[in-house]
Amino acid sequence: MPDDKLTRRDFLGKCVQGGASFGLICAGLGPAFNLVPAAWRRVGDVSDHPALFAVHSEGKDIQCILCPRMCKVKPGERGLCASRENVNGEYRVKVYGKPAQILIDPIEKDPFFHYRPGSKTLALGTPTCNLTCHYCQSWSFAQARPEETDNQDLPPDKLVAQAKKYGLKSITFTFSEPVQCIEYVIDTAALAREHGIDVTVHTAAYVNVEPIKKMCENLTAVNVDLKGFTEEFYRDICGGQLAPVLKAIKAIKETGVWLELTNLVVPDCNDSPDMVRNMSRWIVKNLGRDVPLHFGKFFPMFKMANKNGTPLETLKNLRRIAWFEGVRYPYIGNVPGEAAESTYCPKCRAKVIHRAGYNHITNVGLNLKTGKCRFCGYKIPGIWS
Repeated sequence: MPDDKLTRRDFLGKCVQGGASFGLICAGLGPAFNLVPAAWRRVGDVSDHPALFAVHSEGKDIQCILCPRMCKVKPGERGLCASRENVNGEYRVKVYGKPAQILIDPIEKDPFFHYRPGSKTLALGTPTCNLTCHYCQSWSFAQARPEETDNQDLPPDKLVAQAKKYGLKSITFTFSEPVQCIEYVIDTAALAREHGIDVTVHTAAYVNVEPIKKMCENLTAVNVDLKGFTEEFYRDICGGQLAPVLKAIKAIKETGVWLELTNLVVPDCNDSPDMVRNMSRWIVKNLGRDVPLHFGKFFPMFKMANKNGTPLETLKNLRRIAWFEGVRYPYIGNVPGEAAESTYCPKCRAKVIHRAGYNHITNVGLNLKTGKCRFCGYKIPGIWS
């Protein structure tokens, strides 16, 4: 009699495949397996690419200097993220060119609201993460080792070719943590720029300053998950620290790339009005009033599958607080049809970009060439055309 039990690897692979198919159907672009040839997919397919941001410690030991964990890695071992391995004294990346999920998505899903609204992007994510968020929305591959996931073979040249094939003007590293495949991002962004294709990134920014500045050199836009605004939340729920994230966000802003922020609101964890008030004040003081801030509805997931989703009233209240603290473009996300999805002119309050979910985006009052409100002439920052 055959064994009907799934191994952890089989289970994770099926989760990733199922999630990818669902994502593409939502985008209205057909089944996910049409996106790349089946021959490019294989469970356990990992890379052996030289890693950046590492120094030799003692003998063949390696000190990773990519993120604030600063892992000391002995030969044959990996740091906490499991994406980088000490191979006999040489540091190697196991996820270079090996996405576990790739979709054609609306750019608003990532979420970018002030970057080419209504456009589609080639969105992808590789396995592993350097945070351990209890509510991880991509846990099936972001919280797995790369050997356990169904990976695709898409080095930078193949990835750019796929974007060109589907007529897409951007590639977005998202779903999991792009910092873990920073070499992949850097090489892809440089090549994509030669072909007139933008590369954008959605990151938690749990990364040291030098690497994030290097990654931003050829990027067009970055959205940072600012997960909360207390050290306790980062320590207890995300397995990290807040201070290095704030430092990285300021470094990103200094590079000049377009910056947006996302705060996924988890009930009874990071939904305190005082926390959001302090976060908003920090944003205005250190980044300026024009950085869009997305308050996302939490859906029960991973280790928090038994929690309730975020009440709409909570999101509205937090958005209101951000507005009164000086954030000009606070949004509510993951609530299709909510008025706070749309973009409004902060001067005359007219709606300039109408959004109803990810796939119904209409320009109702913005001059895309100048970025100005057609009703009062106020310039709204962003990359519009």
